[in-house]
Formats: sequence, C-alpha cells, structure tokens
Amino acid sequence: MPIVTISRQYGAGGSSVAGIVAAELGAEVVDKTLIETIARRLEIAPSDVAAEEERPRTLLERLVRSFSTLEPGMGVGWSPPYPDPMFDARKAIIELTEQVINEVAASGNVVIVGRGAGFVLHRRPDVFRVFLRAPEDVRVRVLMKRLGLGNAEVRRKMHETDANRAAYIHQLYKHDWCDPDEYDLIVNTGRLGYAATAELILRGVREPVRATAPAG
Repeated sequence: MPIVTISRQYGAGGSSVAGIVAAELGAEVVDKTLIETIARRLEIAPSDVAAEEERPRTLLERLVRSFSTLEPGMGVGWSPPYPDPMFDARKAIIELTEQVINEVAASGNVVIVGRGAGFVLHRRPDVFRVFLRAPEDVRVRVLMKRLGLGNAEVRRKMHETDANRAAYIHQLYKHDWCDPDEYDLIVNTGRLGYAATAELILRGVREPVRATAPAG
C-alpha cells in the first residue's frame, strides 16, 4: 500500500496535487486531518497546530499553557509533569506529531502533506517522498487569488512561510528542507501543472526503479 509524503513551497499546490494523487490511488489525504488529530490530543485549537509549521516556535508557548489544563487519561493519554522545570514541551510536541504520522503511515495507502512527514518516515523504504516547487511569480499569482491579498503582502507572507518551513525541518531534523537528496521526486508545478505533477508521482509510486550497480 503506497505512502506518499509531499513537502511543498507555499503556493506550489501541495494540497491540490495530493488530492489528485489520493483520488487515483483510493488513498486518504492526511493534511488538515493530521492537524485536527494533534489538536484533539493536545486539546487546543486546530489553527494553533496549523501555525506550528509556519511559525515553529510560536506554538510552544501556547502548548505550555495548554499542558497545564490536561488531566490524567485525556489528550495524549498522560498527564504532563508541568510545571516541572524538567518537562520539555518542545520534545512532547515533536513526539506527538511523529507518533501521529507513524500511525497513519502504518495503515498505508496515504498521502501526507507537510509536517515534516518525509523526514519522520525517512527510514521506511516504502515511502515515496516528493517536493513541489514553482517560480515565485507563479506562486504569487496563485496566492493573490486564494488569499485576496496584494502582491507585496503575498510575497512577504510567502517568503516568511517558506523560511519558517525550512527552519522547522532544520530545527527538528538537522536537514536542509530543499536538499534534493532528501526526495525521490522534485517537480516544478508552475511548469507542469497539477495534473501532470500528480501523474509523475503516480508513476513513481506504481513503477519504482530499483538502483543497479554500474557495470565495470
């Protein structure tokens, strides 16, 4: 059962491509559902969890306050030792996110968007890791239409979001978010469009090429 992870520049069409791929595979898209699952276990608003990837440090302050309201047997199933100074809120958040990603991957036939899923599952040989990019001007046009914002504001938000996504991966996994060696496929959606991009991903999933040693 295929497992696809999609990392993406902001505005490169990650959710749109994931939807096409999942429909063809009869798979589940894990995007907002992952956020909702984490939020439910931590008993916080989904919007707070969604903001973590874009602002990797901001959520920590909110969660420290949220942990103090959890009771035994609720949320993630344990009562955090807050305000114990040894309690590491950041570690707890990371572990829960990774736990949820591993849970959904265990069932297979899933397309996971964002949340560093490709890095969480990097040891699994059955995961097809994708990175979607697009020229800045293309993404600006997409985001202006989606967000209803002006050019300058969209560019600022786009640069900030991409920078923080890269920081999220570097902080947690000590890897370069844009490193091509971290992915099985990198696609310019601005050049190919979403449908053709999805077709490339499907081909990679369905027809894996096994590396062979060079002749000599």
